[in-house]
Amino acid sequence: MSEIAEIVRKQKRWFAGGATRGTELRLRKLNELLGAIKAREKQVMEALSQDLGKSEREAYMSEIGIVYEEIRFIRKRLRKWAKPRKVKTALTHVGSGGYIVSEPYGTALIIAPFNYPFQLAISPLVGAIAAGNTVVLKPSELTPRVEEVLREIVSAVFPPEHAVTVHGGAETSRELLEQPFDYIFFTGSVPVGKVVMEAAAKQLIPVTLELGGKSPCIVHRDADPKLAARRIAFGKFMNAGQTCIAPDYIYVHRDVKARLLEELDGAIKAFYGPEPIRSPELGRIVNERHYRRLVGLLEGTEAVIGGERDPETLKIAPTVVSVADWGQPVMGEEIFGPVLPVLEYESLDEVVAQVNARPKPLALYLFTREKLTEKRVLETIPFGGGCVNDTLMHIATPYLPFGGVGASGIGSYHGLYSFKTFTHEKSVLKQTVRFDFSFRYPSAKNGLAILRKLFR
Repeated sequence: MSEIAEIVRKQKRWFAGGATRGTELRLRKLNELLGAIKAREKQVMEALSQDLGKSEREAYMSEIGIVYEEIRFIRKRLRKWAKPRKVKTALTHVGSGGYIVSEPYGTALIIAPFNYPFQLAISPLVGAIAAGNTVVLKPSELTPRVEEVLREIVSAVFPPEHAVTVHGGAETSRELLEQPFDYIFFTGSVPVGKVVMEAAAKQLIPVTLELGGKSPCIVHRDADPKLAARRIAFGKFMNAGQTCIAPDYIYVHRDVKARLLEELDGAIKAFYGPEPIRSPELGRIVNERHYRRLVGLLEGTEAVIGGERDPETLKIAPTVVSVADWGQPVMGEEIFGPVLPVLEYESLDEVVAQVNARPKPLALYLFTREKLTEKRVLETIPFGGGCVNDTLMHIATPYLPFGGVGASGIGSYHGLYSFKTFTHEKSVLKQTVRFDFSFRYPSAKNGLAILRKLFR
C-alpha cells in the first residue's frame, strides 16, 4: 500500500470512529487553526512575497485577512448550523415529523492552486473541518515556500488522521485522484478541472470545481470613468492579474472609451508609480512558463498603456491593449496575467450576444447608474457571481456564496455555503406508531378514493 493510500485509509478509519461528529472538536480545531496562523502570519507574508512577489498589504488583504474572517464567521454560527432542522410535513404525513441532519461526507480531498496559495487552501479546509470531515490537502507545488508554511500550520493543529498536507506534482495529484475519497474540492484551470471530474466520476465522488474563464467587465456610457478605472485597475492588476475572478477584458461604450483609457493610465500610475514594473506593489508571474505564455498573447497587439516586461524578475507591467474583435489570440483564452484587452460597443444587445456566445464566466462586472441596464445585464447573462460598480469584492463577504456555473465551475463555498458544500443533508421522516392509515395498503376499502382526495 502506498503512503497516500495509507493516509486515506487511516483517515477513513478515524472518521468512522465518530471523533468529528460533535461540534466541540470542530470548534476547538478552528480556534487552534486561527491561533496557528496568527503565530505564523509573518512567515505566510514572507512566503507569499518569495513565491509571488506579493506586498504585505496585498498578502494580508487577499490571503490572510479573508481567512481570519472566514474562521470567525463560521465559528460563531457552527453550533446552529450543525443542529438537526425540523421541516414541515405534508397532509399525507399526519402524525409524523420531518427533519434534516447535516452529516459530514467523510474524507475530503482539497487541491489548491498557485495564485492564492494560502487563502485557497485554508478557506476550503475551514469549511471541511467545520462540517466534520477529515481532510487531505494538496497545496500547489508551484509556490514551494507557501507549501512549506501550510505543512507547518496543518501539522501543528491536526493529527494526520484528521487533516494532513500531501506534497508533490502532477504524479501525486493523479495518485490522489485514484483514492476512494468521499468528496473532492478542486480550484484551478478548466482543463485540469475536467481531469478531476473524470476521475471523480469513475468512483461517483461528489465534487466542487472552482475554475475560471474570461470574465467580462462592462462599462456603460453613464458610468463614472474615473471611479470605474480605479476599481477595474484594482481588480485586474492585483496579484499581477493572476486572479480567477479578475476582469479578463473590458467592453466599454464607445462614448466613454477614450476617457476610460485616460483614467486607467492615471490609476495605474497612482497605484504603481511612473515605472510600475519596478513597484514593490506589483506582483510577479509565478514561473517562466506562465510568463512566456503571457508574452505570447501580447504578440500582434499594440499596448495603449504599459507593455514593459522583465524576464529576469518575471514581471509584466499593467498592460492595456485595444482589440477590434474576438479574433485575436488574447481573446481566445483566459489571460490570467496583467494584460487587459479593451473592446468597444455601441449597443448593449451586442455585448449580451457576444458574452452569451461563449462559456459562462466565473465573474461579471458592470459599471452603470441605470437601473434598467443593470436589470438587463443581470437577467440575461449567466455568470458565477460579480459586482455592480466594483470588481472582486463579492468574494470578500462570507454572506455570499462564491462559485462558478457551467464551464466556470460547479458548486460554491464561503460562510454557510462552505459548511453546506462539505455536508450531506440527510432527510429523516419519523413516523408515528400511535395509529396507522390503512388506505395506503393494497386492497384497502376506498383506498383509491381517499388517495385522490389527498393528492389533488
